[in-house]
Amino acid sequence: MATQATFRIWRGDAAGGQFQDYTTQVEEGMVVLDAVHRIQAQQANDLAVRWNCKAGKCGSCSAEINGTPKLMCMTRLSDINLEAPVTLEPMHAFPPIRDLVTDVSWNFRAKKTIKPFKPRTPDAPDGTWRMQQDDVERVQEFRKCIECFLCQDVCHVLREHHKHDEFIGPRLLVYAAALEMHPLDTEDRVSDLRHKHSIGYCNITTCCRQVCPESITITENAIIPLKERVVDRYFDPLKRLFRIL
Repeated sequence: MATQATFRIWRGDAAGGQFQDYTTQVEEGMVVLDAVHRIQAQQANDLAVRWNCKAGKCGSCSAEINGTPKLMCMTRLSDINLEAPVTLEPMHAFPPIRDLVTDVSWNFRAKKTIKPFKPRTPDAPDGTWRMQQDDVERVQEFRKCIECFLCQDVCHVLREHHKHDEFIGPRLLVYAAALEMHPLDTEDRVSDLRHKHSIGYCNITTCCRQVCPESITITENAIIPLKERVVDRYFDPLKRLFRIL
């Protein structure tokens, strides 16, 4: 492993910015966030970077490393070609605040537009419910989400087409799936998924699944089943004929 590496870091704010090169010492076992902290401490004290746990569980240090959305704390320098400058920039799908920090507050506002959990009446006199274990396990995968928003950043609908006012993105479709597939939930979100949240914009390229640090099977286990519910209701020819009759 090289003893020195150059990091090409985007510096700027909402008004604009540019890349600036920093060369720093690197050591075995370091991750990208370690290098950023060293640069921050020794060369650029005003470098803005968001982080918290440094363990891949808070989702704070999301950035684009050589053009790919990743967590800086989980990207080892030993996995990167250090012979060339390592490019670091903020996520493209969200407005920049300063340097590597972006404003991700839209995600939380959009989350509020999804109908909340609505449990059915308790099954037993003591106020408890009965559920099949398979139904319980089906939604557990979705609970692993750390809201790093890397999947939102890589989604072309948000990243390239800026459809934030129409499309909620893969992270929030996972959230909707966790509610829709919950064995106790009785709320109907199918109409909203089609008309309000524009699930039809997703063309299931699986890019969101590929960048997920928790390895959630976003496309196959969350988005496609939701799409199937929308298709069954609105595009199944037999059901349409039944409704007409």
